[in-house]
Amino acid sequence: MTAEEFRKEYGIIGRSKEMKDLIDITMQVSKSDISILIYGESGVGKEVFARAIHGFSPRHEKQLVSVNCGAIPEGILESELFGHKKGSFTGAVESRKGYFEVADGGTLFLDEIGEMPLRTQVKLLRAIETQEFMKIGAETVTNVDVRIIAATNKDLQSEVDAGKFREDLYFRLKAVTLYIPPLRKRKSDIEELAYYFITKYSEANKILPPRITDEALEFLKEYSWPGNIRELKNTLESAIALTGNNVLDVDQFANLIHMSAKQTENRNLPVYLKKTPEEVDREIIYRALFEIKKDIIELKDLVLQKNLEVKKSSLNELKKEIIPVDQLEKDAIKNALDLTRGNKREAARKLQISERTLYRKIKEYNIQDE
Repeated sequence: MTAEEFRKEYGIIGRSKEMKDLIDITMQVSKSDISILIYGESGVGKEVFARAIHGFSPRHEKQLVSVNCGAIPEGILESELFGHKKGSFTGAVESRKGYFEVADGGTLFLDEIGEMPLRTQVKLLRAIETQEFMKIGAETVTNVDVRIIAATNKDLQSEVDAGKFREDLYFRLKAVTLYIPPLRKRKSDIEELAYYFITKYSEANKILPPRITDEALEFLKEYSWPGNIRELKNTLESAIALTGNNVLDVDQFANLIHMSAKQTENRNLPVYLKKTPEEVDREIIYRALFEIKKDIIELKDLVLQKNLEVKKSSLNELKKEIIPVDQLEKDAIKNALDLTRGNKREAARKLQISERTLYRKIKEYNIQDE
């Protein structure tokens, strides 16, 4: 398989030098069982590369199991990874396989590995090195054959220096490190990505693909994209949904992309010339509203963090008492809906699940709008 065939097979978009070099390395390391650490900012497509590595490996006929370590509460993470025996703790009404056992013979992708608590890191290191572990409440070990791919947007060496991540686990994971550059460092890929997302969205919604103007493409290329590919995809989908004439132009993207004062000072952002006084006033209002929204979000995040710290402290005090997973999930959905004032799309984004899954969970747990 050539690099171009590999790129198309696994949905890797981009022909920049950075992406070509990354694809070459990915193809080389995929064929072995060596552990791989994927590093990159949020939204650059780390899971896409994890799936490509698994798909191109000798393990491709077995399962790839993806785990977001930052999305699972500390109190149940060990059970999720390694499983438990019936009656091993409150709420363990039946025995359950962990992700390690589910991925036996295949690949285990540990996303946001930098969020894993130190206590769990100890057991993870042993499981990786010996390919065996003991379920919670079990008296015998379980043997598995699992390849590990981990991903993070944190500088793990700094986390090690700060005592937040085990050095031995860090060195075990980073046998090979793949760095995925942010979108602002490979702007030549933006045009191809834009056409790809326009086509995919149009096919999914059974509509005629809109035309994007050359000026709009230049505008997208000049923006810094702090949210990377994820932000580009969401911006394009919003623009398509809001267009009235099946043409995507600069005005639509200028209204969707709000630039903070700091970005304006530090980055080479697009300048939209020949604006009327009304357009200038409108842009000033947009920016002011964005700054207010950003402050509100920061305050909400601060309150949420405090609540999480209180809950974490309460969990430590409860010691062996474990809250059922479905109750934790229900509470997380309620909190997300409260924080977003019932905005289900934003709640789904914060929970890192699809809107379809969120609606299903709301119905399943009979969560009422308040």
